[in-house]
Amino acid sequence: MRALEALSQHVSFAAKETLFVQGEAADAVYSLTSGVARLYKIMPDGRRQIVGFGLPGDFLGLAMRDRYGFSVDAVTEVSACRFARGAYSNFVDDHPTLLRRLHEFATHELTLAQDQMLLLGRRNAEEKLASFLISMRERWAKLGEPSITVELPMSRQDIADFLGLTIETVSRTFTKLAKRKIIAVVPGGVRLVNLAHLETIAAA
Repeated sequence: MRALEALSQHVSFAAKETLFVQGEAADAVYSLTSGVARLYKIMPDGRRQIVGFGLPGDFLGLAMRDRYGFSVDAVTEVSACRFARGAYSNFVDDHPTLLRRLHEFATHELTLAQDQMLLLGRRNAEEKLASFLISMRERWAKLGEPSITVELPMSRQDIADFLGLTIETVSRTFTKLAKRKIIAVVPGGVRLVNLAHLETIAAA
């Protein structure tokens, strides 16, 4: 991967700054090295649907299409490695042993879409939020940060757009879970006070 990194350009984005836009020519691939990004699609009626959140280690824009299928902007300050699509493609062609690992990164975008379809299925607000919190805890743990406190730098509106709920419903559900002492809302995130109960709700 060091050889691949040598082809990259290190770039930084301030919070709310755009990495790329849905429908633009897909001329680059990004690997997040720090920060959190939001992935979203603009629906025909103008509504925003968040399809996922990018964390350090995620590759974005890997789907080999002519144009980006979604937009990405920074939730927090973001650092990334930017690869020109042509150089990236040539490198992969010359290093077939990397294909499996890079394929795993590429399928992450598809996995996000599949998880989103499941999450937006026939679940109530509490089940959706519980699933989201468990998922974020697992993702942070894979980055070497296992904790009962889950970092949530995104806004309540972002979470609502991701879960297909209103911001009022998301806020009420956070409050409901906190009153039942399943979570505790803390600055920058939530503490999972009763992880077992939250997992039971998420598995419903």
